[in-house]
Amino acid sequence: MTVDRFLLVGTRAVEAEPVRLSAGPLSADFVNGNLRTIRHGGTEVLRAIAYIVRDRDWGTYEPVLADLTIDQSADAFSVSYTATCAGPGGSRLAFFATIKGSADGRLVFDVSALPESDFETNRCGFCILHPIAGLAGSPVMVEHTDGSVVATKLPDLIDPWQPFKNLRAIKHEVSPAVSAECRMEGDVFEMEDQRNWSDASYKTYVRPLALPWPYVLPAGETNRQTISLRIASDAKTPAAAKASGAVRVTLGEPGPALPDVGVIIYPSDVETVLANLATLSVLGPQQLLFHHDPTRGHGLDALRSFARLADAYRARTTLECVIACTGDLDAELAEVADMVRRAGLRLDAIAVSPSVDRQSTPPGSAWPPCPPLEHVYAAARRAFPDIRLGGGMFSYFTELNRKRVPAGLLDFITHCTCPIVHAADDLSVMQSLEALPFITRSARAIFGDKPYRIGPSTIAMRQNPYGGATKENPRRQRIAMANSDPRHNGLFAAAWTIGYAARVAPAGLEMLTLSGFTGPFGLLAASGEPVAEGSPRPIFEAIKGLCELSGLADVSARTSDETRIAALAGRSASGETIVWLANLTADDVAVDTSALGQGHLVMAPYAITRIG
Repeated sequence: MTVDRFLLVGTRAVEAEPVRLSAGPLSADFVNGNLRTIRHGGTEVLRAIAYIVRDRDWGTYEPVLADLTIDQSADAFSVSYTATCAGPGGSRLAFFATIKGSADGRLVFDVSALPESDFETNRCGFCILHPIAGLAGSPVMVEHTDGSVVATKLPDLIDPWQPFKNLRAIKHEVSPAVSAECRMEGDVFEMEDQRNWSDASYKTYVRPLALPWPYVLPAGETNRQTISLRIASDAKTPAAAKASGAVRVTLGEPGPALPDVGVIIYPSDVETVLANLATLSVLGPQQLLFHHDPTRGHGLDALRSFARLADAYRARTTLECVIACTGDLDAELAEVADMVRRAGLRLDAIAVSPSVDRQSTPPGSAWPPCPPLEHVYAAARRAFPDIRLGGGMFSYFTELNRKRVPAGLLDFITHCTCPIVHAADDLSVMQSLEALPFITRSARAIFGDKPYRIGPSTIAMRQNPYGGATKENPRRQRIAMANSDPRHNGLFAAAWTIGYAARVAPAGLEMLTLSGFTGPFGLLAASGEPVAEGSPRPIFEAIKGLCELSGLADVSARTSDETRIAALAGRSASGETIVWLANLTADDVAVDTSALGQGHLVMAPYAITRIG
């Protein structure tokens, strides 16, 4: 059956097909000038080795490749190419790359960059990604630039700062008989825990963040960097690749109740929502999350529009309130409370966050002026004494991990995630689901059993903590840090949504928000999408399914390959069990559901299905 890619991913743009490079047990996928999924005997050793050039807002340039040559034999492969990046004001960066791999487990990726003019960048050089599955918390040997070698471990809980600095090499065990050493030359490298941003990797990158950025690469000065991977194996026969048969689904014991499902509402959304109340009622969210930002002009009229919607749809309500924190805190929050009263807005909770905390403070940077959060929360409690008070970050777990809020003053904590901070290809976005259990477990380690909310978390980025703005995306491409994403409009988003809920279910969340109602993060289609304008996007079915599960006991649902099939199950007080399955891949996947009282089924790419 021919698959309509427009329906799958919301765009007819096709990602570049990877070229599989092989030399004996060593293999890697060559994509757009970089290496992904580097394996030995079918086992992943590194997730990627990539030469990355970033702009002043941390956006990633897409180099134009030329003179590409690929040679392969049974026991060796080689690749060479030239590439250019075009920056603002006519600036240009050219580089020449070579990649060589051999059956003895050696891989060398070498790049010489030559700016044709002064070239401004936040980062120019290699990024090496170590996977997290099976590797988090495991022993490694770290060699520093001064020659010292330290036996240590990769972080298990997510490290808010760089776990390793001044890196020259890192060695880890791939399997009991296989080890891998990755050596980095040409600059000073350090590692960050990319699980902070829901990336499924530890990232070793060039140029310490403590150094100034953006910085300028001077015209005519060559910069050369080399990554050398050496895989040593004591095994006579490399491990076989993982079997690709039917994925088995199994159920365990019931646990905590599945969370309320929220929908984020902006002031500009309200009229559309009111015109589609019947659709909202069919969806059935338990919570409406109203976004209120006086620093962007939201005032009494916005709160009155929220009040109309709260009266028309009787769900629990939370005000996500940004506060300027530039003057008297009591006066500022009392004004918000007075406007809420005058608007007649019924609220069950308010979450507050200083506006400045929406911007990230990277390691080595000075924290911006901000009143102590103890004072902020105390003023909020005085202004809203009769409803629940939440805090945390309206940005991502990264920021909450680095600025740990005084949760004892709060009734709940909250943060968001976004899968396209660093990469926006389909595989990376789906792989981001692997990081979510580490995020929730790390949050629980910090804040204990404090009621915990996540969201709004969407594929697209609603704000950019790392630069001046999110990226516009009028051509509906796969772009990192974009404020809209075509996959939100396709079946991809439905599968990602079920996968997301499945991965965070064991954390016992109080509330989960994975969409708006309208707009780029919403459930209703705009013009030019895979479904008719104004009709529900495919993600609607996924959110509706989560709404139906809310309040049911989470039943531990596992699959034999969680990279391909995600499972989420809930059990009612009467004993009825409902299971949602999602195919996280662009291929048909056979699924064994005999443990659910069903037989086998074949799930189409990015399909979701309900059993029970």
